[in-house]
Amino acid sequence: ASSPPPSPGGGGGGVFGGGGEPHHAMLLGKAAGVLAGVPFADQVFREAGCTATWLVPEGHFITADEAAAKAPVARVEGPTRALLVAERTALNILSRCSGVATAAHTAMELARQHGWQGRVAGTRKTTPGFGLVEKYGLLVGGADTHRMDLSHMVMLKDNHIWSSGSIASSVAKARSVAGFSTKIEVECTSEADAREAAGAGADVLMLDNYTPAALKEVAGRLKEEWPHVTIEASGGITSATMPDFFSPHVDIMSQGALTNGYATLDFSLKVPKPAAFERERAVKS
Repeated sequence: ASSPPPSPGGGGGGVFGGGGEPHHAMLLGKAAGVLAGVPFADQVFREAGCTATWLVPEGHFITADEAAAKAPVARVEGPTRALLVAERTALNILSRCSGVATAAHTAMELARQHGWQGRVAGTRKTTPGFGLVEKYGLLVGGADTHRMDLSHMVMLKDNHIWSSGSIASSVAKARSVAGFSTKIEVECTSEADAREAAGAGADVLMLDNYTPAALKEVAGRLKEEWPHVTIEASGGITSATMPDFFSPHVDIMSQGALTNGYATLDFSLKVPKPAAFERERAVKS
């Protein structure tokens, strides 16, 4: 197959990388965290005419020692120019997906360390056009995606309720369209809201922007009366503040920060340095 043309996605550097002679590069993990995004990086390499052989499985936790040593996570083979064209796009995807997976892993580990048996979840706050990759990162990290898209559950927030006139009316209208097979979640900013939603047949109650003490009290009373209802805590919760909110009456704790403003992991793709460069460095030193 002919080598690919220079591409803006490859940074334009492919024009300097020679022709279609076979070459290889090592994909190096340079930061501690969870490796994620392998299927997406594989597709980028395939589109460019390269193949990747992964040396560690997806979900592998890159340790601090491995990161310090810049341990390789994959070997990528293909025409020289194709490697350069694919490099930045593949690294960007891995960096961001691994960042999400690492944040999710950290949150779930924290939950288990505190003995909380619920689930940490993401939210709707994903990057436009990149949400699938970020949701995938949540799964690799051990967290829940929440809704994959708007069709996976009806979520009634303040704008829906104000437009409809009441929580009960909103739930009834949603149920008439969604039927029995789709869950309905209602954002509740007070215990009265939550009771109205549960009484109207909501499946999930999102207790939004509660203090830790108020959350535990309200969730306990709601679970006592509606034990089948799922209770989600949301609103400004981060991994740093999560322990304050843990309760046996809370089933889900969602964090927008997992896919919105997350830290990324550092990866690089390096072709072997020619011996001539090493000799030149030795002479100069």
